[in-house]
Amino acid sequence: MTANPVLWSLDERGVATVTLNRPEVNNAYDGALIAGVLAAMDELGKKPNLRVVVLRGNGRHFQAGADLKWINGVRPQSPEANEAASRATFEAVQRLNTLPIPTVALVQGGCFGGGTGVIAACDVVIAADNALFSITEVRWGLTAAIIIPQLCDAISVRQVRRYALTGERFGAEDARRIGLVHDVVPLADLDAAGAKLVEQLLSNGPEAMAETKRLALESSFGGMAVDDAAYARLIQLHSLKRQSAEAAEGLASFAEKRAAKWGGGKD
Repeated sequence: MTANPVLWSLDERGVATVTLNRPEVNNAYDGALIAGVLAAMDELGKKPNLRVVVLRGNGRHFQAGADLKWINGVRPQSPEANEAASRATFEAVQRLNTLPIPTVALVQGGCFGGGTGVIAACDVVIAADNALFSITEVRWGLTAAIIIPQLCDAISVRQVRRYALTGERFGAEDARRIGLVHDVVPLADLDAAGAKLVEQLLSNGPEAMAETKRLALESSFGGMAVDDAAYARLIQLHSLKRQSAEAAEGLASFAEKRAAKWGGGKD
């Protein structure tokens, strides 16, 4: 296993690169990766010359959603521990969402579950032509509660009602069509496309961009317009669903590599 689940660096221009670094599990997130993202945001927030954050995933895939082995480890813990796990995940996504500088995601390979929420929280998303997406939570009896607002902002309520209910996979061109990504480039050109975009951002006034982003979020459905009480409810729903009987069956089906046996009754 990799020693540092999140790597970050800052160059002389003020461009930070934050890299999800669990390639052995396709950068699936667990408690350590979430803590690493939050720590990176804390450290970068102290840098007075910070201008742009570029987010990427190490290896073949950008981010494979939650590490279901970690989820299974959290499930039997107390409701308070489950809520804390959901809150930390929410905070990592929302910190990216409200960071007062431009954020750019470069996506290759798989981007599933929470990964779709992460990129929905970024300002600009460039995908390689091999990128594959899915809002997967319902497949395992879970909900995407804490990323629904960001997804609704990015792709509209109508598209969330399709893709978050079906859990189906879709490619980079469909992701561009619905607004989840802005541009699609050949995999070999992903770095160059990111570098070109960063240069464009660096040519703009940093205070003007910060104010523009703040105003855009204030006008949005899923940004600052969702108040703390509403987010607290989403966090609670997210954690409660993880401890449900339906989630237990969904996660067991994943571990046992079989179809889930969904019941018709309530948990």
